[in-house]
Amino acid sequence: MERLYRNRWIISLITSMITLENITKTYHLADIEVPILRGIDLHIEASDYVSIMGASGSCKSTLMNIIGCLDRPTAGEYYLEGRELTTLDKNELAYIRNQQIGFVFQQFNLLPRATALENVMLPMVYAGIPKTERRIRAEAALTHVGLSDRMANRPSQLSGGQQQRVAIARALVNQPAILLADEPTGALDTQTSQDVMNLFHQLNEQQITVVIITHETEVAAQTKRRIRIQDGQIIA
Repeated sequence: MERLYRNRWIISLITSMITLENITKTYHLADIEVPILRGIDLHIEASDYVSIMGASGSCKSTLMNIIGCLDRPTAGEYYLEGRELTTLDKNELAYIRNQQIGFVFQQFNLLPRATALENVMLPMVYAGIPKTERRIRAEAALTHVGLSDRMANRPSQLSGGQQQRVAIARALVNQPAILLADEPTGALDTQTSQDVMNLFHQLNEQQITVVIITHETEVAAQTKRRIRIQDGQIIA
């Protein structure tokens, strides 16, 4: 039985994009230990379209930070495409974030004085991509999200939905394995939110793994798989 379980675990590890095994996160306040994540086991396959749902205080953002290599777990193992990440140093994790994970945030996080094109080019600067190629890839990404006519606009000249599309283009420009979106519709009206969700659906159909962190049931209902977290544990 033990060998059977081990074989199944190995097969799951090989086929999964993301594998979390007994992930915990604990903060220390003075002499008090505060458990945040409590033994998270999670498998997300390549090309999956997943929502991680939870109310405020459910610790879904902490889980997102670990998946996105923005934070380290206290204990447990995290495999990305079969590579164990919890032993990597901060420079190696920064490389993983830049090359393999695209981030989309609720508040867009665009540079206000930069154009849409310049905002999308920024991750490629850190990746060391030559300037000519940066421009070509940024233009292609903005065209892909329907903003070919807005490349010279600054964020203040764009609607909320257009700003989020710029953020999505920026997340995609380094051709990541995973698109990780944290409350991506939280700052948008209903119609614009649906437009953004339609774009995520299209990207997933192009075999991009999409993980959305949300508290909105309407958003989660549009993904292929829904995971619910409560008090730092996956409950469904």
